[in-house]
Amino acid sequence: MPEKKRYLYGPVPSRRLGRSYGIDIVPFKVCTLDCVYCQLGKTLEKTVERRDYVPVESVLAELKEALAEGVAADFVTIAGSGEPTLHARLGELVDGIRKITNIPVAILTNGTLLYKSDVRADCAKADVVMPSLDAADEETFQRINCPCRAISVEKVISGLCAFRDEFAGQIWLEVFLVEGINTGPHQIARIKEAADRIRPDKIQLNTAVRPTADPNIVPLDAGRLQAIAARLGPRCEVVADFPAARRNTFAGSKTQETLELHSPTGYKAETLLSMLKRRPCSLKDISAGLGMSHDEALVHVTDLQRRKLVQSEEKDGRVFFKAST
Repeated sequence: MPEKKRYLYGPVPSRRLGRSYGIDIVPFKVCTLDCVYCQLGKTLEKTVERRDYVPVESVLAELKEALAEGVAADFVTIAGSGEPTLHARLGELVDGIRKITNIPVAILTNGTLLYKSDVRADCAKADVVMPSLDAADEETFQRINCPCRAISVEKVISGLCAFRDEFAGQIWLEVFLVEGINTGPHQIARIKEAADRIRPDKIQLNTAVRPTADPNIVPLDAGRLQAIAARLGPRCEVVADFPAARRNTFAGSKTQETLELHSPTGYKAETLLSMLKRRPCSLKDISAGLGMSHDEALVHVTDLQRRKLVQSEEKDGRVFFKAST
């Protein structure tokens, strides 16, 4: 089935960004890490080499067309199915987005390449940068993130510190917690020390609420997350599932405006399939992101399942749908 959009997907209901219109600029599972909790599965190519993976001009043309069709979102989010800072023209893409919309730009990154000055310069063009730090000691970093050999945990932390010194926008540091791997008292203390050095605007705790690369990953319950958040200080918050149909004001954007959460009409099955290729979603996610009723979302998902384009997977009693591999 041909896809209407090659590089854009959503809007996706995001636990951190409200309604996020995603841009995917790196091939599927090309990354600097191979995290055990990744919702897209195992990394297929692990690299630190920046390349011109997809044509920026084509991405911007798609976005311009989508905006003309009436797409509205809280953020344009550069993320997707690989590590976006691996794209050598990331900065040009952000510049291009700025010329065609005043919607704030977020970059969702694992933060591992911020030790490179060109990556920091590219990311500094965004409104919000959302890096990760799941461990602050080398042993745990290797166990949970499985990085390229060129990357050490101190290199990651130093890169994040350098970026903070150069970036006036918002840094929201995500810490993904996996029970029994990075949740010990010593590990949390080391993460706090690193966060104090990095000085993010927010620390956001997450855990495995969706299917993961390693099916044995155990999520933390809400009580454990709250207890760890208290240890990490007042900047720390537990990231909850996105509630359907809300408004989100981003005070850090240059326009400081509230964006209406309305959905364009005319979404078809290929739009949903494009979304599910980048992120497993529940029916609630699909309904909220694409402005569909529960019954309409179910009709589309059932049709895609019948055509063997989509499969389902259960995680902790919730059913998620994802594109078939």
